[in-house]
Amino acid sequence: MPQFNIADAKAHLSELVQKALLGEEIVIARDNKPQVRIVPIGRTAQKRTPGSGKGQILFLAKDFDAIPEGFEDYL
Repeated sequence: MPQFNIADAKAHLSELVQKALLGEEIVIARDNKPQVRIVPIGRTAQKRTPGSGKGQILFLAKDFDAIPEGFEDYL
């Protein structure tokens, strides 16, 4: 796991991000003490498709758009 100081990380940020996207774990340090780790964000397991939640909402109140009692002053 490579470690870079903050000045080097600022100068080569795009390269470090690219390395992280390829699976390498990057550590940024201050005064040789590790401070942060750059890792890629996990991707969703499956691709989202429109309409995939159809039939999952079982109840919707008839007065859904009505203002709750006591909240009239917040409009």
